[in-house]
Amino acid sequence: MFARQKISLPWEGRIEPFRLVGNVYFVGTYQASSHLIDTGDGLILIDTGYENTLYLLIDSIYKLGYRPEQIKYIINTHWHHDHTAGSAALANLSGAKNLIGHKDFEKAKQYVVADELIKEGDTLSLGNCKIEFWETPGHTAGTLSLFFDVVEDGKTLRAGMFGGAGLNTLKQGKFDFEGAREAYFASLHRLSKAHVDVLIGNHTWNNDTWNKARILAETGENTFVDPTLWNQFLDYYEKKLNRIIREEAAAAEQ
Repeated sequence: MFARQKISLPWEGRIEPFRLVGNVYFVGTYQASSHLIDTGDGLILIDTGYENTLYLLIDSIYKLGYRPEQIKYIINTHWHHDHTAGSAALANLSGAKNLIGHKDFEKAKQYVVADELIKEGDTLSLGNCKIEFWETPGHTAGTLSLFFDVVEDGKTLRAGMFGGAGLNTLKQGKFDFEGAREAYFASLHRLSKAHVDVLIGNHTWNNDTWNKARILAETGENTFVDPTLWNQFLDYYEKKLNRIIREEAAAAEQ
């Protein structure tokens, strides 16, 4: 479920936009997730993806019947280019404000200069949506995780996103900051205490977006609603990092 496929060309990762749950829509690509929230008083966009897939993101927004100028805020979950490379251009087009974790502000400048810096416990309220931000460092120093309520079939559900689960920066020589591994484990432990009904993927392989979208389109069954997936996902990445640590230790002994 959490395995990643290789995409060579930007358009090979095209995913038709769709309503994921409640007022949340997927507008990204396989290789770079982006999510749009219709708050009733403007749009919130979570991550913009790569610069070379920005045209697909904008096309998806129009296909859903929205316009870029309706975007009020762009949340950048962390500074890496696969999440922020399109953010400056889209803000210029839409007039939206860019948000990022305060500890990622400096490194993000190569892609986007954020308008607002987010710290632990900050919230963003717009229309019918209130997003709660947690600082969950590890993948980067300023990685943000998001939690908010959505309504599906008359039921209020808790949606959550871990803003940076990737382990590529948690291998020896690749750390984003000193103490990254310890911080990542602490973030996993803290996140595991949260109740999440709907895992919003920071990447499509986090929640099997591609296949779940197909099931939703073909059968109407919304498998994105799954209160068990959040902890399965966190457990998978904890075990995977522990395996990397063991493998590095074994290699060092040879």
